[in-house]
Amino acid sequence: MGLLDRHVRFVAALRAAGLPVSVAEGLDAARAAGVVDLAARETLREAYAATLVKRAAHRPAFDTLFDLWFPPVVGASQAADGMDLDHAEVPELRERLAGLLMAGAATAGDPEFAAFARAMVERFGRQPAAAGRQAWFSYPVLRALSPGTLMAGMLRDVLAGQERGGAAEKVARRRLEDALAAFEEAVAADVRRRIAEESGIEKIARSAVRPPPEQVDFLRAAKADLAALRREVHPLARRLATRLTVKHKTGRRGRLDFRRTVRASLATGGVPLTTHTRPRRPHKPELVVLCDASDSVAAFSQFTLLLTYALREQFAKVRAFAFVDTVDEITRFFAPGADVADAVTRMTREADISRFGRSDYGHAFERFAGRYGEAVGPKTSLLILGDARTNHRPPALATVRDLAERARHAYWLNPEPRAQWDTGDSVASAYGGVVEMVECRNVAQLAAFIEDL
Repeated sequence: MGLLDRHVRFVAALRAAGLPVSVAEGLDAARAAGVVDLAARETLREAYAATLVKRAAHRPAFDTLFDLWFPPVVGASQAADGMDLDHAEVPELRERLAGLLMAGAATAGDPEFAAFARAMVERFGRQPAAAGRQAWFSYPVLRALSPGTLMAGMLRDVLAGQERGGAAEKVARRRLEDALAAFEEAVAADVRRRIAEESGIEKIARSAVRPPPEQVDFLRAAKADLAALRREVHPLARRLATRLTVKHKTGRRGRLDFRRTVRASLATGGVPLTTHTRPRRPHKPELVVLCDASDSVAAFSQFTLLLTYALREQFAKVRAFAFVDTVDEITRFFAPGADVADAVTRMTREADISRFGRSDYGHAFERFAGRYGEAVGPKTSLLILGDARTNHRPPALATVRDLAERARHAYWLNPEPRAQWDTGDSVASAYGGVVEMVECRNVAQLAAFIEDL
């Protein structure tokens, strides 16, 4: 594969992974690659990153794909420190690994460290496969060397008699944990490289790269994704508050100032050619959030609670309610300044949101209208978050319609793909007929919804 083909296919892989790369940026990257030393791989990496990566959150995906399309080596390699890594005993290898980790070789980008990781994959990571092919895995490497069990000995050597349990141990432990994580990532990267050589780069690229945070599906978000989603949600909450405020101001004209209009008409013989309106009062946005907290949308519920927490800090008045088959107000758990994890824990333990544990939108809405109906008024924006799956229970459309008509704005964000609406027990279209329903499966769609307000 020529360099130009490799460049074109690398840029295409970045786009397929969800990174926004324009044609102009691809051309800029090609020009940058033309003026740097191609033999200096890290310089080439930074040249590509400077021209193609816009957000820090996209950098891990970029690095993974760069390592696949521009690998440091091809095939097997051997460490250059004189140690016979093919025949050395495992205790010697563990001692060598501990030495590299304590020396900071992992985080410093020492080529000797990368060569050691590749040699370990060559020795322990290979598994026989059918038809003369080979399979590569990280687990046998980590099982053989067991790097996690090196921590106690490394801490003892690094601290060298210093008092245990103090700040020095915390700093040393964190540095060594980062080094261990770097070793595991180096092993995983070399395994991906070898699988790509066996099966093709495009095939492994599709499965090796996680989508960027704004493309993570709420219903499939892992625990590790929630931290990234939390960083994405806060600026979106600010934009949502701003958009709702702007819409309020532009959507309502000031009331007629009769006295000024009549006074001005005296100059034209009593004909009111110019009308005057009273200045609008400053608007304080009010928001009511209704969140589906059932198990079927557990990951989405985590996101909606993050959004609720962020909105609490942006709106002048927010009341939040969660429901499964009944509803309870959860505003008290999400006070400004509270820890969101503690708030979620308290909510699941103390809030009265579930009787039988299965979603019952109709009962929850009727219960909400009966107990908290005064929360929705002409100054309120109503935001409903849920998949509209009622477990074949009555949907209480009349109640939802009444709530929507009483609110200034009413929106429903549904985390399911639109193609799945109205399948099974979903009554999405019925609810969408009384409340504007929008597909919202990821942060990108949430941002688009806010922009369209």
